[in-house]
Amino acid sequence: MRATGYTIGSLRKAFAKKEVSAAEIYDAYAKRIGGEGKKLNAFLSVSDGFVPYERESSPLAGVPYAAKDNMLVAGGVSTAGSRILEKYVASYDATVIARLRAADAQLLGKTNMDEFAMGSSGENSAYGPVRNPLDTSRVPGGSSAGSAAAVAADLCVFSLGSDTGGSIRQPASLCGIVGLKPTYGRVSRHGLIALASSLDQIGPLTKTVRDAAEVMNVISGEDAMDATSAPVPVADHTETLDAGVAGMKIGVPKEYFGRGLSEEVDERVRAAIDGLSNAGADIVEVSLPHTPYALAVYYIVLPSEASANLARFDGIRYGLSKKADAILDVYTSSRAKGFGPEPARRILLGTYALSAGYFDAYYLQAQRVRALVRKDFDDAFRSVDVIVGPTSPTTAFKLGERTADPLAMYLSDVYTVPVNLAGVPAISVPCGNGAASGLPVGFQVIGPMFGEQKVLQVASAVERLGL
Repeated sequence: MRATGYTIGSLRKAFAKKEVSAAEIYDAYAKRIGGEGKKLNAFLSVSDGFVPYERESSPLAGVPYAAKDNMLVAGGVSTAGSRILEKYVASYDATVIARLRAADAQLLGKTNMDEFAMGSSGENSAYGPVRNPLDTSRVPGGSSAGSAAAVAADLCVFSLGSDTGGSIRQPASLCGIVGLKPTYGRVSRHGLIALASSLDQIGPLTKTVRDAAEVMNVISGEDAMDATSAPVPVADHTETLDAGVAGMKIGVPKEYFGRGLSEEVDERVRAAIDGLSNAGADIVEVSLPHTPYALAVYYIVLPSEASANLARFDGIRYGLSKKADAILDVYTSSRAKGFGPEPARRILLGTYALSAGYFDAYYLQAQRVRALVRKDFDDAFRSVDVIVGPTSPTTAFKLGERTADPLAMYLSDVYTVPVNLAGVPAISVPCGNGAASGLPVGFQVIGPMFGEQKVLQVASAVERLGL
């Protein structure tokens, strides 16, 4: 019996042939989490065990998966990687968890993450850093660090992450797997512990593009519990996977190939673009002129929204508060103990940007420039089907290498944050290993609003190049 190493498709075939049972697969992966998973610090909690089911109608029935620890699971602890929520037990399922439960997918456990999804390396968790399974001296990327490491290390068949500025795509790139950030509103955020409500989106991390499409078929769609979920019909995401790219117009932004992009990443991404050209795509240079401002805009919008969202956490209900003479002293002591350095930094930045006398100069101006970033994408998609480029400017860096320099860490997201500001879908798919580091390079495919099918179609073509 082959115990692990499955994709969704190969596991479904094994079930059909009675080569292995769903319970046996679950136990095999649970055992790996207790072994390899501990070395990587990929999981924060594990589920109670296999949940028996009768029907086999769902493509995900019996498939073991993991979920980032900012998604609520009824009866389970959801910490969002923070001490201030270490005793929080959810009373209901996030919509994505409920939909996967209805499809009989099997939840193995909750994965480690940068605290409140604030980070690009997986080092900001209150419960210790996550390690990259390809080289444990390096970061897996963040903030969906444990979710990416779990898939790359075959601790689960697929996982869920959240992406606020690249937190699915960047760790997928650094771990050599597939990570899809859907259109804002395509997947319900109900039951997701919010970081920045206008940017957050849940999506899959998988071993193949087809697996990402299969998961999207289950978790996508309007949700009455999320007012920001879009009332847009959901097509079968697997329909066009094998259609190829012949005749498609693929845009390459000149702004994505300049200063800061490592030579080995540039080389692999250009090789993938050449491969798409040889497969019949029409490669067109495009311009996204406000790209240089996107990172600055993001680091005003995100901290501002985080400051508002995290204000609800005072430590009182979950046992972090201490006795004090005044309510301000309660807040000060509990939050100083409960929030780590990165959340504290961003809360301070956001509170400052929203404060009287600075709101117009910072937050309001950032929203104006955000509209220009969105317009850049709208204009480009009038002439091309998708936009492609690097996911991350470098391959996985060493643990501790950028922790003393927040700006260097923030620059890891330079190619991913514009997508969140615009609300469009994007995927990272591996395009080979860098010549210098020998580590995976991610290729990013960006599509128009609700253009997940096109994004997956091009990503599948990149996957077939075998780079």
